[in-house]
Amino acid sequence: MKDLLPIAISAIVIGVIVIFLSRHFSLSSRYERKPKVHTPWSAQDHGIDPTDEQKP
Repeated sequence: MKDLLPIAISAIVIGVIVIFLSRHFSLSSRYERKPKVHTPWSAQDHGIDPTDEQKP
């Protein structure tokens, strides 16, 4: 039981460090790209009906 305590504490500390660093750098959002212009296909993905005519 005494041998597991330092391992558990180390795992918790490493887990906290990993979570902190992942939130600080946010690498996943860095590589996401969104199209600037909605095509009819991508507009439907965002809930926009491409058949609606915009009247001035």
